[in-house]
Amino acid sequence: MCIANVQYKKPSADGAKQSKNLLRYLTYRESRDKKARYVAGRERWIDRGMGGSVGEIIQRCDDLKSDHVLTFSLVMNPNPDLIALVAPEERERFVCELTEGVVDDFFEARGLDTGIEMSYVLHHRLTDDPQSPGLHDPHTHMVLPGTVYDEEHGGRVPLFFSRNQKVSHIELLHDVTERAMAAQMERYVGPDWEQRIDALLAVREREHLIVNTEPHGWMRDDAGDDWPVWCGTRRTDEKTAAVGTYRWYPDPSADDDETFRLEFRPLLAGLPPEQAAFFARAFAREMDRDVDKLKELAAFVSRMTNAEREQLIAEMRGYEPPEPGIAPDLDL
Repeated sequence: MCIANVQYKKPSADGAKQSKNLLRYLTYRESRDKKARYVAGRERWIDRGMGGSVGEIIQRCDDLKSDHVLTFSLVMNPNPDLIALVAPEERERFVCELTEGVVDDFFEARGLDTGIEMSYVLHHRLTDDPQSPGLHDPHTHMVLPGTVYDEEHGGRVPLFFSRNQKVSHIELLHDVTERAMAAQMERYVGPDWEQRIDALLAVREREHLIVNTEPHGWMRDDAGDDWPVWCGTRRTDEKTAAVGTYRWYPDPSADDDETFRLEFRPLLAGLPPEQAAFFARAFAREMDRDVDKLKELAAFVSRMTNAEREQLIAEMRGYEPPEPGIAPDLDL
């Protein structure tokens, strides 16, 4: 539902240099290959006690460091499939509220009712997932100090994230994040958000059944091995789908080279689901078992406007199956 990741920098010369470089990167980049978006009259960093600029945050980290930690950095990254259910104009507020709510609830669960200083920046990157690239993927990067005020001790004490058999603050963080994410989804999307995401995942499962049919073609990898390929659809969200190829790929999470998982590679995206299904069937017949020809067909249709695609579909006898005994003209 949402990834919550924690790292820290040591109070050393190298740690200080790494922290400064990280802050500059987060300030001026949305992602590795995209510069930051600026809004006139608005600071990049949202200041909740750690400063609103690189210089202020660096100084604040140094002022509040412990003997072992200069600063903690956290990432809050909701699942893009869930974000797609949120109205585009509400996504920024959604992620900011999630970020601040998780931090407050997490430290309250740890018994630190006084809270903690932090600053965070919101990034609007696009997904680079090979199966569904280009989805809106808003997320935040947070900066926390190495110490926290403790009323019982009457002063600041070292902040730590334990992960052992007795207590696991990382597991607690994940639990708090999951509960907060569920509450945000119900507030912004509605009580039926789980049913809607389940329905989307169920559609994708049905789309996988294409591999139970005869392969539509073959693809040769760099090692010279031939792999069966199927032309099909993958539902992107509730309103759009993509046309592309299914193939078995080595599973990067497996410890061996003999475990594979079925993955999709889009060739034509952003289509209404009914339109995507139509072109997937047409491409499968027209590609003639040649993946290069499939790519040419997809490129040809991608250059069309939606009106031109609808006209082409009408000329090819429309969405409904042809009458028995009448062969459709699928020449694109």
